[in-house]
Amino acid sequence: MVHPAVYVLIPVLLACFRKYREYTWGRCRDASSLEGKVFLVTGASSGIGLETARALARRRARVILACRDMGRAQEAVRDIRSRDIAGELIPMQLDLASLKSIRQFTDSVLKDFPKIHVLINNAGVYFPLSAEQKTTDGFEIHLGVNHLGHFLLTNLLLPKLKESAPSRVVIVTSSLYENSVDKFIPTAMPPGYSSSKCANVLFCKELAKRADGSGVSVFAVCPGFTYTRLFRSRTLRWYHYILLAPVAFIFMRTASQGAQTVLHCATSEEVNGETGLIYRDCRRYKPKKILKAEVAEELWTVSERMVKLPPS
Repeated sequence: MVHPAVYVLIPVLLACFRKYREYTWGRCRDASSLEGKVFLVTGASSGIGLETARALARRRARVILACRDMGRAQEAVRDIRSRDIAGELIPMQLDLASLKSIRQFTDSVLKDFPKIHVLINNAGVYFPLSAEQKTTDGFEIHLGVNHLGHFLLTNLLLPKLKESAPSRVVIVTSSLYENSVDKFIPTAMPPGYSSSKCANVLFCKELAKRADGSGVSVFAVCPGFTYTRLFRSRTLRWYHYILLAPVAFIFMRTASQGAQTVLHCATSEEVNGETGLIYRDCRRYKPKKILKAEVAEELWTVSERMVKLPPS
């Protein structure tokens, strides 16, 4: 027979382990004022993007919330302003699944904002491969939104970022990218979420090389296993929640916790002088697999052609 104390001891031990995990995840320690700085956050209507925008507004930044759904963007602004009213919040419509929308968005940004100090490429999608989802321009949905959309957006805003130097580009990726390193071939553009995250890291490396000396620093960030709306397209049954609850309690971060490394790379003086690095838990992440420079360069060339940018 199980001793009654066990029913108390197990939850206590789990809670202690959870606290230990939270400690190891790290936290952005920089709390300095960001008044006068302009941040552009994609996918800012929910999850990590929303919490990033909230934290930046709290520090008096001017924040552009670039979102596909303007209704959700305005709802996010109301949510932030209900508690944090220090910074300026500007919701703008951006559909990363449409090259036309991206170009229209950047035209407006370049016209209306003299400076862009930090671009945070946070938005992302996940669909089961069986869904065979495509973007407006016919690209596989993960590579189209998670990589190609942000690739075009960043390149169109890069001259403004250089004018605003010192400036930063923060690309939200995932350690799942390592599942695709060995089989990633730019000319084949393999489908899937992990492949798009691999493309994110390769993009970070190549952009850092090409922007070297311009005053634009580039970082790839793995936010960790975080509870967001990313997997909203995946249908879960009631028993999935029961089975996953213990794992989620121990390992899953809140959106605010997931945003910490994004904020660290976007605002902290600790990363001054660094570029082309991957960060996780507010510190440098040492990849388990090496990314080849020639693959990053080839991906850049292929991506330029796909989004109809002139060769650089």
